[in-house]
Amino acid sequence: MRTGTALALALVLGFPAAAGCGEAATAPATSAGELVVWADAGRVAALEPVAEAYGRANGVTVRLTTLTGDGQATFVTAAQQGTGPDVVVGPHDWTGSLVRNGAIEPVRLTAAQRADYPPSVVSAVTWSGQTYAVPYAVENLALIRNVDLAPRAPRTVEELVDAGGRLKRAGRTSEALCLPVGQNGDSYHIFPLYTSAGGYLFGTAADGAYDPADLGFGKAGSVAAFTKIRALGEAGAGVLRRSIGGENAKSMFLRGRCPFFVSGPWAVGDIKKAGIAYAIDPIPGFDGGAPARPFLGVQAFFVAAKGRNRLLAQSFVTGFANDPDLAVELYRRDPRPPALTAALDRVAREDPDAARFAAAGAGGPPMPGLAAMPAIWTTFGKAEAAIIGGADVPSTLRAAARSMSAQLR
Repeated sequence: MRTGTALALALVLGFPAAAGCGEAATAPATSAGELVVWADAGRVAALEPVAEAYGRANGVTVRLTTLTGDGQATFVTAAQQGTGPDVVVGPHDWTGSLVRNGAIEPVRLTAAQRADYPPSVVSAVTWSGQTYAVPYAVENLALIRNVDLAPRAPRTVEELVDAGGRLKRAGRTSEALCLPVGQNGDSYHIFPLYTSAGGYLFGTAADGAYDPADLGFGKAGSVAAFTKIRALGEAGAGVLRRSIGGENAKSMFLRGRCPFFVSGPWAVGDIKKAGIAYAIDPIPGFDGGAPARPFLGVQAFFVAAKGRNRLLAQSFVTGFANDPDLAVELYRRDPRPPALTAALDRVAREDPDAARFAAAGAGGPPMPGLAAMPAIWTTFGKAEAAIIGGADVPSTLRAAARSMSAQLR
């Protein structure tokens, strides 16, 4: 299969895009030699040339279709109706829900293949002791800095707030920090500060898996963490505000109105287009606190349990999707650092940003893949938004913890 991969990648620039690429995700595979792969628009665009070349090199048709809206729900519904794909590309934290719904099957990675990835990446796609996906990219947050406004990386949150505040008071910026919050909160972006100040979401079992019975929300550490976060909010320093969400945070940074921006590798393309001189640093923690650890998100290839070409799908994901050549090619088309250690080493030599994001995510926990997580994130976010708006910390967290506990039963 590696021979087929090498040939496919050698032929990438010689073939046109596959027929049917980019169509809506509505129909299953229709022939023994056809493999249907669903992914979001960004992944479809990155996969189109290599999937076409792979198909030609291996005598099959690879049909890419675009997932829109709630991709997880769309896939689960289609799988239950028998109209789903053979392979779906998505974030690892879908795993728990997809397993519970019988939508995916384990993938057959050998011990040697699993050793090609960092342990945290393999852990992210493991459920009840079985590997359920082939990882291809890892993404995490970092602090992106406008070096013309902030030539030095802040060592602590307090240094960041001081430097950003001075720029704002001088009229050089309109915000000290662009960290997305929004009206409903944003647990993903606030999590590094939450962990630095002593909070945690779930404990872990002996095997490293998340333990939903050990809920950190509402405990003393979370109260201490959100007390510090509240002090940065609308009733305190005004650095964190609900009026700053994902889109206007990026927009302000691109217009030079914000010296510091908490985001991921998906933002770098627009920053380069805007001509901003930037640096990528680890997100600083609070003075005297723990390191700020962002969540790790793993993009992965899942094999559909009810796909029409499951054997072909297994062959595709274990013999093609985990190839370093493919990982490097996908990075060049969609710059999210590769999950494969060898591929990350290669792209880091070409693009230092990949290594900087990897350094910023070092030691970060994988996003939990529990089936209840959509409801958990909603509850977390609403509590965060309320506290940043000035709500009482202990009572807000007690109510949120009761809700989370009920959702986890």
